[in-house]
Amino acid sequence: MEGSKDQIVDVGSVVEALSAEDDDVPIYEVESLCMRCGENGTTRLMLTQIPHFRKILLSAFDCPHCGERNNEVQFAGELQPRGCCYTLKFPAGDTKMLNRQVVKSESTTIKIPELDFEIPPEAQRGSLSTVEGILTRAAEGLEALQEERKKVDPNTAEAIDQFLLKLRACATANFSFTFVLDDPAGNSFIENPYAPSPDPSLSLKFYERTPEQQAALGYVADTPQIGESVEAVTGTENHAIHQIAREPHGAVGARAGRQAIAQGNTAEFVEAICRYTAPEEVMTFPTTCGTCSSRCETRMFVTNIPYFKEVIVMASTCDACGYRNSELKPGGSISEKAKRTTVIIKNVKDLSRDVIKSDSASVKIPEIDLELASGTLGGMVTTIEGLVTKICENLERLHGFTDGDSLDEEQKKKWIDFKTRLNKLLSLEECWTLILDDALANSFIAPVTDDIKDDSQLTYEEYERTWEQNEEFGLNDMDTSSADAAYNN
Repeated sequence: MEGSKDQIVDVGSVVEALSAEDDDVPIYEVESLCMRCGENGTTRLMLTQIPHFRKILLSAFDCPHCGERNNEVQFAGELQPRGCCYTLKFPAGDTKMLNRQVVKSESTTIKIPELDFEIPPEAQRGSLSTVEGILTRAAEGLEALQEERKKVDPNTAEAIDQFLLKLRACATANFSFTFVLDDPAGNSFIENPYAPSPDPSLSLKFYERTPEQQAALGYVADTPQIGESVEAVTGTENHAIHQIAREPHGAVGARAGRQAIAQGNTAEFVEAICRYTAPEEVMTFPTTCGTCSSRCETRMFVTNIPYFKEVIVMASTCDACGYRNSELKPGGSISEKAKRTTVIIKNVKDLSRDVIKSDSASVKIPEIDLELASGTLGGMVTTIEGLVTKICENLERLHGFTDGDSLDEEQKKKWIDFKTRLNKLLSLEECWTLILDDALANSFIAPVTDDIKDDSQLTYEEYERTWEQNEEFGLNDMDTSSADAAYNN
């Protein structure tokens, strides 16, 4: 467990700062080898939880022989379904932004594009720090062997000295720069002091992990080894094709399809989907598990939701790793226009309206100044009540540091006040408005009347997508003229 001396910290003091009410958490001591002097020191371990964030394992090493001390943060919980990438833009002269708290997991890569600078995962271990602390440790790490470099390679040492001036300028807010934190595990975090409102300087994107990232995180990936002959790889592929052909697949009855969907998700999802349809048959086909790369089975059926569109319901289960997933995908072509759906919530019946929220939809509640960008909650099938509950849980998980000594009283009061207002939405003390703005028009709120025209509380508005929206979804470069011509012929 190597680390810099500026990370000196006592495990007990860290936990007290994070979770003051957890006094009975045990601290474990393990005899460990000191990497500096070769003698034995002591490592203290404690499992705790950052309020509204994740479970973490704190470790602190202390060597009584040479005085070496360092600490580390590791995540004790599960990996998140998707990776996350935070982008924080720093204007010159704003030193207050450097105090933003950062949770960095051991799989995180940090970049500063303006300097062409990158901190790989192995360079800095998992830590609980600030932006300034991370940049300062990076500068000290580069400077550590400068005296030796000057003797061996003066030109390289001089170039590093010039680079250190720029890096320290970033750490003291004398230089405008962009701080990018990319974590395939999805366990890293940058504080948003404006939470629950959006931060104009901070953006967050979720993404699907690549096979290489899955392998680096410990997932099993069946990839050909370097040096294998083309014939061997081709033979393996042919064998796999024959294996697929022998897999039983085809159509199963509606009952089996409903059971498959229920295995992959909650009863709420099943009730919402099967309320509109009773599929006569469900198609099944063999696939590869996206988590462990093992063979698994996916079941699918197509249905048409009234007043919405044709949708595809898919459910996958993996017996090898236990991964289960159900999702709803829009069918048909991409809508020519974006759609904004607005509903006024007045009574308990409105809270029970079914909601289909796609990945491309943003959520707004003007009464409490809440706005969630597209992709924040992912795609889901739920009710309005379930959506508000998910929003509350997601904000607490993502924004973190909403309790304990790490938050000043003013911010703590602000967050508690927002949670109170968010919970009041479900108690219906007053009317409020829910807006789903979907650039691909793949989201839907169900009416409470037999005819959607009779539902005066529900309105739909179509509008032209902007160039930036089309660019985000790859529509500006999409050319379907040849396909349209072949289809028309």
